Amino acid sequence: MTNATGTVWGRLREYAATQTDAFSSQEAISWFARHYPGTNDNTLRVHMRNASWNVGNRSWASGREPFLARVERGVFRRATDDEIEKWRVDQTAPTARQMSAGSAGETGGAGPGPDEPGFEWHSEEHTQSLLVEWLKNDGWNIVRAANTRTREPGVDVIAERGDERLGVEVKGFPSPFYVTGPKKGLVKPTTPVEQAKKWYSHALVPAMRLRTREPESRSVMCFPDFPVYQRLYEETASSLRAAAIEVWFVTEAGDVSVAG
Repeated sequence: MTNATGTVWGRLREYAATQTDAFSSQEAISWFARHYPGTNDNTLRVHMRNASWNVGNRSWASGREPFLARVERGVFRRATDDEIEKWRVDQTAPTARQMSAGSAGETGGAGPGPDEPGFEWHSEEHTQSLLVEWLKNDGWNIVRAANTRTREPGVDVIAERGDERLGVEVKGFPSPFYVTGPKKGLVKPTTPVEQAKKWYSHALVPAMRLRTREPESRSVMCFPDFPVYQRLYEETASSLRAAAIEVWFVTEAGDVSVAG
C-alpha cells in the first residue's frame, strides 16, 4: 500500500478513509504497524488529535483542514461533511486572539508541523497546547492561556474546576539550534541539557510568587517529559513539597503525569 504524500498526516487520512465506524488510537496504531512499519506511536497519537476538528488548540495543524472527529479520549471517527464545513466557516472569521497577535507584530504564522523541517514537539508553545488540551479533557475550564510567541507576561495557564483553581508555569525543552533571530538555524553554544537547568529555575520563581499571591490556588510547574527535568525534580522534590508547588510532565502524545 502506498500514499502519494508519504507523510503521517497523509497516511492517517488514508487510514481514516477505510473506516466507517469509530476507531481507537490503538486500532490505528496496529494498522500503521502492518502497512507503514516504523511509524512512531506517539507521533501518530498527536496526529489523530490534531486531525480532529473538535479539539481545542490544534497547535501546528490549526491551518490544515481536519478530517477526524474526537469521540472521547483515544477514540475517533471520520468527520462528517457538515462538521468540516463548519470548520471552514469558522476559519473565515479571525478570533480576537489572532487579531491581538497581529496587532502586536507577531510574524511567521504557525510553527512547523511534525512532517515539516524544524518541528520540535517539546517547544514551549506546543507543550502548553498539549497541557491545555489535557486539562480540558480532564474537566478543567481554561481561564487563561498566555501567548507564548509574544512572551505575554503573567501566569501561563490558569484553569478552574469546581472549587479548585490552578496556575501553571510552562517551559519547553531547549532546541540545540537558535529558532528565531539572525542566528536562526545555527547551533547554540550551550547544550539543551544545560539550558534546561536554567529553564527549570526560571519556572520556579513565578511558581513561588503565585503561592504568595494566591495561597489557595494550586501552583504548578509543567515541563515536557525529559530525563533532565525528571532528575531536577528529584533533586528539589522535598523543597517543592514544602512550598506546595507541583511538577507535571507532558509526553509527546499529550499525556500528563504528576511528579512525586
